[in-house]
Amino acid sequence: MRLLLLVFLLLSGCGQASRADEIHIAVASNFAVAARQLARRFEMDTGHEVSLSPGSTGKQYAQIRHGAPFHAWLAADSRRPEQLEREGRIQPGSRFTYARGRLVLWSPDPELVDARGEVLRKGDFRHLAIANPRLAPYGLAARQLLQKLGLWQVLAHRLVQGENIGQAFRFVRSGNAELGLVAASQVLPGSGRKNGSFWVPPADLYEPIEQQAVLLRDNEAARAFLAFVAGDEGRAIIGANGYQLP
Repeated sequence: MRLLLLVFLLLSGCGQASRADEIHIAVASNFAVAARQLARRFEMDTGHEVSLSPGSTGKQYAQIRHGAPFHAWLAADSRRPEQLEREGRIQPGSRFTYARGRLVLWSPDPELVDARGEVLRKGDFRHLAIANPRLAPYGLAARQLLQKLGLWQVLAHRLVQGENIGQAFRFVRSGNAELGLVAASQVLPGSGRKNGSFWVPPADLYEPIEQQAVLLRDNEAARAFLAFVAGDEGRAIIGANGYQLP
């Protein structure tokens, strides 16, 4: 499947363009760090310029539907890219999964989070940060997890919601929340963050976080960028940032 995608992108005008171009890419906030690394490498290889706009997937979906001038989108779920495809708002055949995200319960306090996540039941904290479930796929996954554990209503008064997973992470990092359900790529080994304690919940406690990319405008440099993301070098960067690879 990945080979077919690369062939599609290459035969559709991918490869180094005849002149340097600037492309605008919407990117889910959880993937912003990895996207910057991908963009830097792509710029070095091709001479193109990549402008990244991080944000919540829900808001970006609305922006795209209202005509935001993005060339491509690296979303944090599959549902909204699929919706855009059904609506005829993407380049046909361009949708693909570039990463699989994981949810992690994390605290900067190395003693707070135990190996089984029992801190959620014991309640030894005042605030738990999550992303907004209506806007952010990681927030939806956090709500599903807490519902499966029977804790969604129990902890409702302790929840602080960020617009996206990046904001939820900052709530915890700044101390405004003692712990949070954040993206694995933000805290696990390889993320550059060595301090704190964490618990990786079983994947069957929330729906898979399939992060999909789509080409929004038929632009040669944007096709080249998505081909780079789907290629071996791009996948190596994505894997090194804590994501599972499709």
